[in-house]
Amino acid sequence: MAESEGVAFVRADVERFCAELVGVAPAIRLARLAELRVMLEDVVATASAEAMADARDEGWGLRRIGRQIGMSHEQVRRTLAEPSPEPGRA
Repeated sequence: MAESEGVAFVRADVERFCAELVGVAPAIRLARLAELRVMLEDVVATASAEAMADARDEGWGLRRIGRQIGMSHEQVRRTLAEPSPEPGRA
């Protein structure tokens, strides 16, 4: 699947960030990469939950949502049952 323009933009930014870490002490580099991974996971999880809720509101079934996002309908059900975290708070 080809990357959308937005995904390609984010990938380029992440690659640039990682390139700037070359030559930095391993302990610092690993810490920065861990921070980046957690931040990206939080942002994607929040956006995914919002998109799943919107799809559900439009009448999509759990299986259809799961197929679109690459998770089981049970994972979708659990995600939709969780209270939405405020952005920036995970």
